[in-house]
Amino acid sequence: MSFYVEDTGTTFTPVPAGLHLARCYRVIDLGTQETNYEGKRDFKRQIKFVWEIHGNDDDGNPIVTGKGEPLIVTKDYNMTWNDKGTLRKDLQAWRGKAFTEDEQRRFDIKSILDKWCMLNIAHKPKKNGSGVYANVVGITPVVAALKNSLPKGHNKCGIFMISEPDMDMFETFGKYLKETIQKAPEWKAVQDRPKSEPAGVFDDMEDDRPF
Repeated sequence: MSFYVEDTGTTFTPVPAGLHLARCYRVIDLGTQETNYEGKRDFKRQIKFVWEIHGNDDDGNPIVTGKGEPLIVTKDYNMTWNDKGTLRKDLQAWRGKAFTEDEQRRFDIKSILDKWCMLNIAHKPKKNGSGVYANVVGITPVVAALKNSLPKGHNKCGIFMISEPDMDMFETFGKYLKETIQKAPEWKAVQDRPKSEPAGVFDDMEDDRPF
């Protein structure tokens, strides 16, 4: 089954800083990417979460693009499930409760799709001075006052998996995201793989437990 994501164009408007209601509608497998932390070069398997933002800015204006669609914000994670990793910390904060012992062993990453949360967004100036980055610096459960009045989600939900790539979805990605995925060794392995050969995806994190 394929998942299709609307192309919102090339103009990107950063989400305003502050606390926002958000819905996760996409998870993207980035493959193994080179990282550099404090001068230490490494290679990590990574994934990207994508949220759509709902609500108004400080002036009461809807937080939307020029097309009237929700603004989006993303965050990349190293695909590790250890207790010190940012992925697990953010998911636990999102749930608002600790994972059980069974859930700590494996987690179904697909279960976050179509789930709502509150995102704390902070701005960081771009080095070239051309604008700001909108960074997700905190995730919490939806505040009680909003739980019974959530809006309708806008974007279709789906996961992009390198091992079985949905090329219709891939074509909706921007140039930089496409190039990032294409640099991953997993992408090359899939391109070279015989078409009949099956492959697992996110197998080390899958389970049937709900988020």
